[in-house]
Amino acid sequence: MVTTPADRRRTQASLVALALVSFLVAAAFAPRASGAGSGPAVVVNFDVPVDPGSSDLMSNALTMARAENASAIVIEMNTPGGLISDMTDIVTTIEQANSSGIPTYTYVPPNALAASAGSYIAMASNKILMGAGSEIGPSTPIVEGGTPLEQNHTEGAMLSLMVSLAQRWGRNTTAASAMVSADVAFTAADAYRFHLVSGNASSLQGALSQLGLAPGYTLVQEGSYDQFLSTLSDPNVSGILIFLGSLALVLDLYHPTFVLSIAGAMALVAGLVGVEVVGASALGLLVVLVGVALMFLELRLGHGFAMIGGAIVGGAGIFLLFQGVQFSTSLSDLTQVEAVGVGAAGVLGGLYVRWVLAPLRRRRNLTGSESLPGKMGVALTPLSPDGDVRIEGIIWRARSVSGDVKAGDRVRVKSVEQLVLVVERAEEGSAAAPGPQSESH
Repeated sequence: MVTTPADRRRTQASLVALALVSFLVAAAFAPRASGAGSGPAVVVNFDVPVDPGSSDLMSNALTMARAENASAIVIEMNTPGGLISDMTDIVTTIEQANSSGIPTYTYVPPNALAASAGSYIAMASNKILMGAGSEIGPSTPIVEGGTPLEQNHTEGAMLSLMVSLAQRWGRNTTAASAMVSADVAFTAADAYRFHLVSGNASSLQGALSQLGLAPGYTLVQEGSYDQFLSTLSDPNVSGILIFLGSLALVLDLYHPTFVLSIAGAMALVAGLVGVEVVGASALGLLVVLVGVALMFLELRLGHGFAMIGGAIVGGAGIFLLFQGVQFSTSLSDLTQVEAVGVGAAGVLGGLYVRWVLAPLRRRRNLTGSESLPGKMGVALTPLSPDGDVRIEGIIWRARSVSGDVKAGDRVRVKSVEQLVLVVERAEEGSAAAPGPQSESH
């Protein structure tokens, strides 16, 4: 059976919906917290997007909370949102914490955000506190480049999840559903008035006090590995790494330094890993690789146009990489800007090849025997077929094509065979392009 990209995206949307239904069923029958531990609370610095890096961060926080017998996990949140797949992973981690007897709370500091995917994470926690000037929502999901049916499927699944989470903790389901279906965001005051959150706090210590937790806590934040995952989780970054890595390899093959080769290989591998991490569009990856192939074709052509064309195709591929990815974020989409930037970098690379590297390569062929074909000279001895000729003041051993060149005849070099010039009488090659100034006897 042949599947189209649209079929695959519909399948992905159905799988997301099935996974969410499975989560809701599991949550309904999961054991409730049986009493928090006596250790200090674990505070998660969630001032990050929702992506593979922050998903790993929450998993590490749960591991630490279990190891330290923590009294609770407190998510200090300021996020614009992110990928739906990682949001559902974090919601599952919160459920696992509750099943282990560790309650999870969300605190949104003053002027911070619990936007988009972050609002679902907050809604999954036992209690939510917010500071003045902070917001929760909007929560409408987006399927980049998806069909209206795919958008409706995803939005319906997210609405069910949001309402279920609100019901579980006794919150206002009408207000919660409005964040998804009407793309509404609530201020801290309105969220408390509409019974979406449990209260307001002006500081983390104030939030800990309201939650009945000791002032001391263990802070958990993203490490280098989490930040690496976060960086690679952006399909645009992955596409740019693939493109720039290939560009570096091509340029380094013109004048090897090995530094560019190593950097290019590392960027290329990182980009391919990132595409796998985020599950980016296969079509986008294919278009990017076509652009890469065109850039490598430049090594044979050497005129710069193949690299320029590869850059433009690669930029289009980077734009397509994000198509079909499901996310919920309040950040503006910079895909088009990044794609144009990649195309511009490739155009500059192509012009560099055309104006700098190609002339250098041609100049390297202007000395020695490789520069002789096409040049004019004079026969010093008869060539029947071998003899001596003088080209630009230098005497060379030569072989005549016809075997009847006389001493004093003008000759034209056709080729070089192991330092023996293959020549012909100039009259025989008159149809050829004129060569350098002829020698006089």
